[in-house]
Amino acid sequence: MSGLLALFDDVAAIAKLAATQLDDVAAQASKAGTKAAGVVIDDAAVTPKYVTGLPAARELPIVWKIARASFFNKLVILLPVALVLQAFLPWMLTPLLMIGGAYLSFEGAEKVWHLIVPHKDKGPQQAKTLDAAHLEEQRVKGAIKTDFILSAEIMTISLSQIDIDSFWVQGLALAVVAIGITALVYGAVALLVKADDLGIFLRAKGRLAATRAMGRGIVKSMPSVMVGIATIGTVAMLWVGGSILVHGLHDLGWHLPYEQIKHAATWAAEAVGTAGGFVTWGVTAGLDGIIGLATGLALIPLVNRAIVPVSGWLFPEKM
Repeated sequence: MSGLLALFDDVAAIAKLAATQLDDVAAQASKAGTKAAGVVIDDAAVTPKYVTGLPAARELPIVWKIARASFFNKLVILLPVALVLQAFLPWMLTPLLMIGGAYLSFEGAEKVWHLIVPHKDKGPQQAKTLDAAHLEEQRVKGAIKTDFILSAEIMTISLSQIDIDSFWVQGLALAVVAIGITALVYGAVALLVKADDLGIFLRAKGRLAATRAMGRGIVKSMPSVMVGIATIGTVAMLWVGGSILVHGLHDLGWHLPYEQIKHAATWAAEAVGTAGGFVTWGVTAGLDGIIGLATGLALIPLVNRAIVPVSGWLFPEKM
């Protein structure tokens, strides 16, 4: 009987340890996923363009193809690489994060620049000259490449926010982030790309006047919804990109930007006197976003005149 009671004690201790580990995984995954919000919003804002100009019946299959590749990118390729870097080359994480922050800043600044100096979109011309199957294949390949870059950012940012040394907690937390974010992004994308169809159906087939009015409202509001998502994604990219750069410089020993932003946020919170936490966050995010925008604008000529031509020469597209 004493042996049986001891066994029950051991089982209870193991169960308690497992529950603690699961709590740690959930807490770390939540913290990590929140920091990657800027990339997540941008991912959801970017993906719908890959189904533009293709048959409506192919929209959800295309989204599923991209989502399936995204799961593979995050869980099979990026998660093990991130854990290996954390275990054996932790000093590389800050430079890699800063490269990612510069990329996010460039992407956000380029969208702002395109608003100031409009560029002609060549997408519709491709739709007219390529058959649907070829265009779908081309779009899916492009989406998967973009997703891989954004997924790498999500996993690196998430890993940097996990402050528990346990290898298994880190791995499980990253897996939870990968699965949750991918399901959230591509579930939202699926709803967005089919919202027009739902609105048209309700407008045409709705039995009640309220249902038909709802359908008309959905159809009319979708362009504004997409613009709103794209705008939020751009702002989030600049904020997250600038924040990564500022914290990276701070970790590498250049403390001036971080300390000046912190000082400005503290001064603003004290001057306002109320909602100090919100004011501190708003000023910090705003200044991080300005740094991200400035960095991105400085990178635009470098990318367009040097990096893009060199990459095109090294990796020519197959026609």
